[in-house]
Amino acid sequence: MTEQWAQHLDLLIRAGTPLIWIRSHEEERVESLLGQAAERLPGRRLACWDFVSGLSGVLGSEGLGSRQPMAVLQWLQDLDGNSPTLLLLKDVHRFCDDAGIARMLRNLTSLLRGRSHTLVLGCGSWTPPADLEEALTLLDLPLPQEKELMTLLGNISKATGSPLNSEVLEELTHACCGLSESRVRHVAAKALAQRGELSRQDLADVLEEKRLALARSEVLEFCRTDATPADIGGLESLKQWLEQRHRAFSDEARRFGLPLPRGVLLVGPQGTGKSLTARVIAHSWSMPLLRLDVGRLFAGLVGASEARTREMIQRAEAMAPCVLWIDEIDKGFGSDGRSDGGTSQRVLATVLTWMAEKTSPVFVVATANGVDRLPAELLRKGRFDEIFLLDMPARSERQSIMNLHISRRRPGLSLPVDTVVDRTDGYSGAELEQTVIEAMHLAFAEGRELAEADLIQAAAQLVPLSRTAKEQLEGLKQWASSGRARPASLRLVTNPDRA
Repeated sequence: MTEQWAQHLDLLIRAGTPLIWIRSHEEERVESLLGQAAERLPGRRLACWDFVSGLSGVLGSEGLGSRQPMAVLQWLQDLDGNSPTLLLLKDVHRFCDDAGIARMLRNLTSLLRGRSHTLVLGCGSWTPPADLEEALTLLDLPLPQEKELMTLLGNISKATGSPLNSEVLEELTHACCGLSESRVRHVAAKALAQRGELSRQDLADVLEEKRLALARSEVLEFCRTDATPADIGGLESLKQWLEQRHRAFSDEARRFGLPLPRGVLLVGPQGTGKSLTARVIAHSWSMPLLRLDVGRLFAGLVGASEARTREMIQRAEAMAPCVLWIDEIDKGFGSDGRSDGGTSQRVLATVLTWMAEKTSPVFVVATANGVDRLPAELLRKGRFDEIFLLDMPARSERQSIMNLHISRRRPGLSLPVDTVVDRTDGYSGAELEQTVIEAMHLAFAEGRELAEADLIQAAAQLVPLSRTAKEQLEGLKQWASSGRARPASLRLVTNPDRA
């Protein structure tokens, strides 16, 4: 990916593109890549400018334009074409709201087309003024890819005198995917300070660094999970489907002609195991789980939401293979867009386009409680591989769930649960769990072991969602029974009209 990016950069420079915006927060990496481009393209030199140090990299002009961006722009304007120059401006985007700076940049755009100089703006989050948008050529810098990270880690380990073997190097490289170059260097520096070398022991530090990196992004959350398929009671149809999709990530599947799985949409009432399923997928597939809270995408500044969406996509693809969990997608994209000036619709369009066209192994797991608020374009084929309805558990599933929670909290205890299972028709998995917890409270308060009577009493005290939101749940079943979703359980979805 980085090689393709470098080739594209070389092409833009050779084509005489006057003004390039490299969108990235990695200043050092941008400068390094531009330096490599200057070496590849004969006769070119690299000059850099920042607000404090001024111009650097050009003999006789060191420090020029310190705290005076107009001075360095004037220098480039007066520079003859005999010394083709790449000028990297690190801070000039902060001054583009000034009419004089904006005007000068537009003048340079016209002037440099006839010369061999290239002006490069290096910055991350920025909304260019409207009069500069046409003059800018945007080039997004992806996060370092595996090959680049492997070279970096290999060089660091060799410099310590303890080169990594190929297996450990591959593990560390894979773990570092999704981190910036500076973050990888930070992890390596911590390892060297602690043990004097890189090793497999650094994997935990890498995961922690990923969690912190995602926390700083304020969009994605790195979730740790130890949930297994055994923690899910029932949902056998969904489990079988997920096992098939897991096999589709293999190289054998690519040779067979199968595309990479796109994702799954899980709809159903609260407490039916949608969030748990997302955690189980990530753990059983040995993939990192990235949780996206859709509400965090929407920021107050104009253009900030779109920028956060691009950042989210970039980070998810950099960490691939991974599971991207979009929690309660109906809450974020369920409006018509008129109340927020169309921001939610633009963000949704970006996400949908990416889901339909992505080639990276990012498996999207979206959860929703109400399908009536979901836009039609999200539900059509091509966005998700399948849509599953997680309904209230059937009798056999309730029995499995009840036994699961009892054995988890009171290992070795065997209780008859037939009676309480019969009396919990319409209870969700979460409500069955709460029934067991409440029964344990009753037993513990009296200083004795948990008994069947406690379960029966606890179940009788709980009012399930199927009663308080009956109309909503029947509408959801009606929607699914019309062929729009597959049942997650082996049993057929009940048609409420025939119930």
